[in-house]
Amino acid sequence: MVAGAALVAVAIDEHGRAVTTTTTTTTTTTTEPAPPTTANWSALAASLAGSLVLPSDPTYAGDALLYNAKFVDLRPRAIAYCASASDVARCVDFAGEHQVALAARSGGHSYGGYSSCAGLVVDVSRLSSISLDAGASSATVGAGAKLIDVYNGLARYDRLLPSGSCPTVGIAGITLGGGIGVFARKYGLTLDNLRQLELVTADGRVVTASDVDHADLLWASRGGGGGNFAIATSFTFTLHPIPEVTLFTLQYPWPAAAALLEAWQHWIAAAPDELWADCQLLSQGGYGYLAQTSGVYCGSPAALTALLASLEGAIGTAASYRFIGAKDYMDAMAIEAGCAGISVAACRLSTQGPAGTLSRSAYSAKSSYVDGPMSAAAIAGVVAAVERLATDAPTVGGALAFDAYGGAINRVAADASAFVHRDKLACIQATYSWSSATPDSEIEAGARWLTWLGAEVFDPTSGAYQNYIDPTLADWPRAYYGANLPRLEDVKRRYDPENRFTFAQSIPRAS
Repeated sequence: MVAGAALVAVAIDEHGRAVTTTTTTTTTTTTEPAPPTTANWSALAASLAGSLVLPSDPTYAGDALLYNAKFVDLRPRAIAYCASASDVARCVDFAGEHQVALAARSGGHSYGGYSSCAGLVVDVSRLSSISLDAGASSATVGAGAKLIDVYNGLARYDRLLPSGSCPTVGIAGITLGGGIGVFARKYGLTLDNLRQLELVTADGRVVTASDVDHADLLWASRGGGGGNFAIATSFTFTLHPIPEVTLFTLQYPWPAAAALLEAWQHWIAAAPDELWADCQLLSQGGYGYLAQTSGVYCGSPAALTALLASLEGAIGTAASYRFIGAKDYMDAMAIEAGCAGISVAACRLSTQGPAGTLSRSAYSAKSSYVDGPMSAAAIAGVVAAVERLATDAPTVGGALAFDAYGGAINRVAADASAFVHRDKLACIQATYSWSSATPDSEIEAGARWLTWLGAEVFDPTSGAYQNYIDPTLADWPRAYYGANLPRLEDVKRRYDPENRFTFAQSIPRAS
């Protein structure tokens, strides 16, 4: 599952930029800075401990790409690979001085492409260090660290941080927007484990947000989404001992899809915190349909087998494939990441290291939530929606995936952090993906399918997950932030009064 995505991506609204006004007794003169010259860019490059990539550089075309291969026309004016928080501050100051659009990039997984802009991309991927305290109870992680490296680095000390599954996602974006993953019902979302973070604010200051200092900024950074208040440069997280880990997968013939979803939703609602599971209904192009549930259990295979017995009995159809087995923690995370059987070094994009074997993918997505068990009619509608995609776009792969909430996620008050979705049974992610060989007509049919889902299948009152940021979502402020929006707007006003950090779905300032 794509996780995701959404990073500390920011932009400056060039239509709403601040200006310097000089007033005399007779006239008012407004002066705007001139666009940066070649000399200005050279001066910025010379000031950085990292490096600056310009369109004339041979690596520019690759450096400009995001993870999602549908974003093919990105042309930032420069990409700064920052080696320190001071580098980030210099970039923020430069953008403010020259009124250049600004975007921060960690893993580059923003579903809306907000990890890039037409101006200066601040890439924090070199800020990827991982250090543990003496007792291995917490770790400080650079904002550019990728999930596979976080998992591997912590596992050496028998520790884990609950987070997503996609190995090349940057820690910044997933933390700032949420962080659902296979240990979330036991240990909470990634943001629930955030103790403090270092950020560069709109005025170029490097600050630490904690329960003591800038507590409102810490609150907003726990679920307020990337790109709204500042650029994060490091995070300090609470860690957990690695438990015994058991995985399972049950696959069913398509006629049992409705029975699977019906049974799964009641089963997971009553499951112990140690169990996390999803339910996926997939259209696999020429490979037909697939209905499956899979998950991770903090415990033994025998205990998980007993828990699964009630689910299998309620479905009433024998699984066409059944697996239950204990796994080493890193083996389990590699399986969840789609990297089974390959090394950690290989579980990266080919551009992220010489041994990287993973490729970018092209996809679009939409999310919603399930507040409680769905009716039989609603479940039938979900099954029919997958079949509709197969009819409208027969060679496109797509799915409706239900990720379980509950447990530790739902025991946090809705206003204790900016993440408001604390009363959900599951999050739904609808996705479809394509290749370079896919006809444009089918890619367009997939887009229409997502629009139809949002209007006719999903419950518009249930909200949407801000890390699956959706440029087509109309009432996105309410969907992402609900009752927490006014407080987020106030934090925005106080930390970014000139609205320098802005993009198409950034939090507005309180008036």
